[in-house]
Amino acid sequence: MSDNALHDSFFALHHGLPRQGPGSDATTRRLLALSGKLPERPRVLDLGCGPGRSALLLAAEAGAEVTAVDTHEPFLAELRRSAAARGLDGSIRTLRADMGALPFPDGSFDLVWAESSVFVLGFDRALAEWRRLLAPGGTLVLTECVWTTQEPGPVARAFWEEHYALRTVAGNAAAAVGAGYHVLGTVPQPESDWDEYYGPLAAHADAADTTVPGMAEAVAGARAEITLRREHGSDYGYAGFVLRPADQRWRTRPETAEDASAIWQVVATAFGSEADASETEADLVDALRRDPDAWLPGLSYVAEAPDGSIAAHALITRCRVGDAPAAALAPVSVAPAYQRTGAGQAVVRAVLDAARLRGEPLLLVLGHPEYYPRFGFVRASEYGIKPGFEAPDEAMMALVLDDSVPVPPGTLVYPAAFGV
Repeated sequence: MSDNALHDSFFALHHGLPRQGPGSDATTRRLLALSGKLPERPRVLDLGCGPGRSALLLAAEAGAEVTAVDTHEPFLAELRRSAAARGLDGSIRTLRADMGALPFPDGSFDLVWAESSVFVLGFDRALAEWRRLLAPGGTLVLTECVWTTQEPGPVARAFWEEHYALRTVAGNAAAAVGAGYHVLGTVPQPESDWDEYYGPLAAHADAADTTVPGMAEAVAGARAEITLRREHGSDYGYAGFVLRPADQRWRTRPETAEDASAIWQVVATAFGSEADASETEADLVDALRRDPDAWLPGLSYVAEAPDGSIAAHALITRCRVGDAPAAALAPVSVAPAYQRTGAGQAVVRAVLDAARLRGEPLLLVLGHPEYYPRFGFVRASEYGIKPGFEAPDEAMMALVLDDSVPVPPGTLVYPAAFGV
């Protein structure tokens, strides 16, 4: 049997499926929501688009101009027919191209999207090569197969070691941060996303003509995957990653012991002024640093100005919601000379990444309701969390960093240094 026969049978088996990997419209919408505010007519590149389920949704619901790329022309033809039937043919253009050799100029897209296709290049290569395609403020959205346990069983491990190296969600998030991205959010995909893919694929396998050269092997491969999922699916899953390149103007890093006095000055002038510094918030940082029950090593971050001085500072410390540990973002401070320059956003995103990689599941902030939602914060009351003092409902906000950990409802208790 030739490789061509197996290739042709594989695509014949997959032709007509609604999607070519685990996913759903609901997951696409969740990923889109995490992408933040988009231009009125965002330019979207959908890589490995298959028959275009995501492309159609992005064009219809985000008003996007979608460039859909795949190497398999029949998928693209199916997408063009579907777009025309929905009146979206003016919003979607297709291109047969290799996602590893894309012909687009740098900065061409507001959103680069790849559901169930990044494995073709590999997660790390995709991060490196697709970054250039993003316009300033653009977002990269990927879904990827991941380990869902630290100790996968031997059967699942043997399968994936042969086919594709997996990491955990935390491992991929760390790789993204290391590659110069901020993690805007991660989405663990439900089992129903696998059903949307494997249900129709199983029906195709049952109806396939296995006398066609290569088809018996294609069917056997599909059934082996489905069986592995049924018997060992607790070991692995799919997850979405919403990523944005870090602002290269600001070097962000954890504080060092030598930074303490400079941080005090930044905080004091941020909450006061150069002429009239406010000691209250600056002394709060020092008090939290001395409290071993509140201080979380590695979660006091600074952003450096071009001259190496500290332009901004953000701190996350331990708090509690009821009896459950959580983390509080406060204070966030930007030196007066660098306010409204992006330094504050840079240091907040950096410390949020650090909290995510440290394994913190939940963050709380009492802050401006028009500022913190850009980082994904929502009203804490949506989770049944309330402060133990009077505060506007819209100003007390929560950010879930790990969807696999239930959010505890209850009263928020800050460290003693806050005095509330």
